[in-house]
Amino acid sequence: MTVCILGNGLTALTLAKVLVNCEINVEILYNKKNYKISSSRTIGITKNNIDFFNNDIINIKKIIWKLKRIEIFSDNLKKERLINFKANNDHLFSIVKNKKLYQLLEKDLSKNKFFRSKFSNVKNLSFLNKYELIINCDPSNFITNRYFSKKIIKKYNSYAYTTIIKHDQIFNDTAFQIFTKKGPIAFLPISNRETSIVYSIHNSTNQKNENIEQLIKDKNFKYKIRNIKKIDSFELKSLNLRSYHYKNILAFGDLLHKVHPLAGQGFNMTIRDIKILLEIIKKRVDVGLPLDNSVNLEFQKQQKHKNVIFSNGVDLVHEFFNIERKMKFSFLSKSVKLVSNYPFINKMFAKIADRGVLF
Repeated sequence: MTVCILGNGLTALTLAKVLVNCEINVEILYNKKNYKISSSRTIGITKNNIDFFNNDIINIKKIIWKLKRIEIFSDNLKKERLINFKANNDHLFSIVKNKKLYQLLEKDLSKNKFFRSKFSNVKNLSFLNKYELIINCDPSNFITNRYFSKKIIKKYNSYAYTTIIKHDQIFNDTAFQIFTKKGPIAFLPISNRETSIVYSIHNSTNQKNENIEQLIKDKNFKYKIRNIKKIDSFELKSLNLRSYHYKNILAFGDLLHKVHPLAGQGFNMTIRDIKILLEIIKKRVDVGLPLDNSVNLEFQKQQKHKNVIFSNGVDLVHEFFNIERKMKFSFLSKSVKLVSNYPFINKMFAKIADRGVLF
C-alpha cells in the first residue's frame, strides 16, 4: 500500500512524515526541480498544534520560539492596547522559520525506508492508476487546474510584505499586532534578537510603490532595529475549495483554504486537517480496510463545514477592523477593548484560536 503525494512544499512534507510514522509507504511526485523556501517567511503554530507536532509528527522544540502573550493595538498616538491574550501555561503560541521546519522534515524523511521522492513532469493521468489514494498539495500542477479549479475566492486588494528585523537584545516573548490605517502589521518574535514582520497593506500592488522599510520603522515602538532583511511580498486573498476530492485524489493544504494572515491561522488550519485525516486513515488501517476514495469522502464530510466556518470567521475579523480603517473612527476598537476585558470572553477567543473550535 503506497500513498502518493503531489508537491514537495511544507504541507506535503508534513503530511508525508505523518504517514511514514504509521509505516505507510509514501511516494512524493513533484514538478519543481529547485523548490526554494523564503528565508524571511515564518509561521505561527498554536500550543495545541505544537503538542500534536511533537507527539505525532516530529519534535520541533529546538527550532520554535515560544510566545507567552499576544497583544493587539490601535494605531492612535497612545498605541492603545485593545486585546491581551496571556498564556496560562508555558506558552500560548510559537513562531518557527519556514525554512528551518522544511529542512528538518526533509532531512528526517530522506532517511526513512517508507519514503520516496522523485521528479515527475508527466502531463497525463495514466500514472495515477498506480495508487489507490493520491493527495494533491501542489497548487500549480495540471491536476489542480483540471479538477480543482472551482473555488470561492475573495480578493482583499492587499499585499502582504514579510521580512525579519535584527535588533538589540530584548526579552522577546510577546507578539503584537497594530491595526494601522494602511492595514495590520504583526511583530512576531523568533529570538531575543530577531523578530518576523508581516505587514498587510491595502491597495498596494508592489513594493516599489511603498517604502516598506520606513513604514515598519514608523510603526515599531519596541525594538532598536539594526537590520531589515530582504522583503518578500504576495497577494492576499481568501479561498475555499468547493469540492475536496476528485475520485481517488484529495486536495490538501492551500488548495482547500486560504485565509488572511492577520490571525496567523493558515498553517494551523492545515495541521488540524492533518489530525483528522490521520484519524480516518488509522481507523481504516486498524481494521484492514484499503486507503482509497472512501478516505476522501469521510475527510470532506468531517472537515469542509468546519473549515468554511473558521475561514469566514477570520474574514469577519478582517472586515470588522477594515470598516474602522475606511471610516476613520475608533468606536469599534473601543468596543473590542471593552468586551475583551471580560476573562471568559478572552479565554473563549484564545481557545478558538488555539483549537479552531470552541468545544
